[in-house]
Order: sequence, then C-alpha cells, then structure tokens
Amino acid sequence: MKKDNNTDKITRKDAIKKMGKYAALTAVGTFVILNPLKAQSSSPPDPGGNPFD
Repeated sequence: MKKDNNTDKITRKDAIKKMGKYAALTAVGTFVILNPLKAQSSSPPDPGGNPFD
C-alpha cells in the first residue's frame, strides 16, 4: 500500500527558482575560476623563464 506524503514535494515554480539559484552560483564560480586564467594567459611572458609558457 502506497502512502501519499506531500511534505517533501515542491511546486514547479519553486523548482525553477532553485534551478536559477544554482545556475547563478555555477556561473559565478566559473567566472571566478576562469577569469584569472584568462588574465594570466594574456599577460606578457615571464622573463624568469616560466616553464609553462
């Protein structure tokens, strides 16, 4: 016998709100991680002989 338990269900509107928050958080995290790499790649080469150039 299956018991209906609606306490753990959310509406479609609430789900979309939560997805939007996670998407925004992911976008910010991606920007923070990738932006320094982009800035580093566009900087002039290291005169000390950086082995990663």
